[in-house]
Amino acid sequence: MKAVQIERFVAPEVLEVAEVSSPEPQGDEVLIEVEAAGVNRADLLTRSGLYHSTGQPPLVPGFEGSGVVHEVGDSVERFSPGDRVFGFGGRPGFYAEQVAVSERRVVGVPEGLDFACAAALPTAPLSAWYCLGHPARLGAGEKILIYAAASGVGDAAVQIAELTGAEVLAVAGSEEKVAWALRNGADHGVNYAEHDVLSEIDVIFGEGGVDVVLDAVGGVRFAEALMAVGHGGGVVALANVALEPSTVDTRDFYPKNATIHGFQLTNLVERLGSDPRGDLEELARLAARGELKVHVDIIFPLAEAHRHLEGRRNRGKVILELERKHT
Repeated sequence: MKAVQIERFVAPEVLEVAEVSSPEPQGDEVLIEVEAAGVNRADLLTRSGLYHSTGQPPLVPGFEGSGVVHEVGDSVERFSPGDRVFGFGGRPGFYAEQVAVSERRVVGVPEGLDFACAAALPTAPLSAWYCLGHPARLGAGEKILIYAAASGVGDAAVQIAELTGAEVLAVAGSEEKVAWALRNGADHGVNYAEHDVLSEIDVIFGEGGVDVVLDAVGGVRFAEALMAVGHGGGVVALANVALEPSTVDTRDFYPKNATIHGFQLTNLVERLGSDPRGDLEELARLAARGELKVHVDIIFPLAEAHRHLEGRRNRGKVILELERKHT
C-alpha cells in the first residue's frame, strides 16, 4: 500500500510517498481503509524529530483519521467490514491507505457526519472537550480565557465553552484570527500581538481575573496564564507550540489557591488507561447535529499541509486527503 513516510527528520520535503506493507489486523484490531487523516502539530514535531514519543525513521505519521472498515481481527465484536468509522492511534499511522487500530480506539461515524469532519475529532476537539469537562470543570456563567483561539483546539474550545454557557475571551495573534473566533462564538477577543492581555482582562472582567485558562501555546503565554487566572481558578496547559521555556513565579498563582492541570492525550490513553470513546461519541453526535461545527481546511499535497500549519495560517483543523483519492 501507499503511505506518506518520514525518511529523515527536518523539513516538509522529507515526507515522501512510499510503498509499505499493509498491516494485518491482530486480535482486537480493525483494519481501516483510510479516507481522511487529521494533520496536527504533533505530526510537525514528529517530522522534525522533536516530539516526545518520536521513534526513528522511517516513520508513518498520523494520529487520527477516518474511513471504512476493511477487515477485523478475531476478537473484534463491535465492527464489521463496511462500517464507517473514525479513530486514533494505530499502525503504521493514518497517513497511509490502510491502518490497523485497536477496537478500543475506534468509534462509528454517525449519519450526517462526513469523513473529513470525523477525522478531525480525535485530537483537537477531544482535547478541548476533555480539558474543559474534566480538569477545568467549566460551568455556566464562568469566565474562560482561551489562547490560540483560531487553532484546532482553540476553535473547538470556544464552541464547547459557549455550549456550556461560559463567558469566553478568545486570545490570538492577529486581528483576523480574533475576528474569526468571535464569529465562532467567543464573547470577547484580544490580539496579543497588539494589546497587553492582562490589561485587557482587567477592562473586560475587572480585577478578579478569569475562572479558567486553556493554554495551548506555552512559553510566555503559560506564565501570563498564571497571572490571568483568578482566585480558586484553574489553568489547563496542554501544549508548548512556542517551543520555549516558561519563566514562572509561584507567587503568581499559589496565593490565589489556583490549580495547574497538565494534559497530554496520548499519555492519558496509553499510560493512565483512559477510554475516550464515550467522549468521542458525544462529540460526533454534536457535530452531526451541527451543534459543534468542525471547521476543516483541506490541504493537499501533504508538504503544503505541513507548511500551512507550521505557518499558523490555519483557521480550525487541517485535514489530509490521501493522494489515491485524487487519482
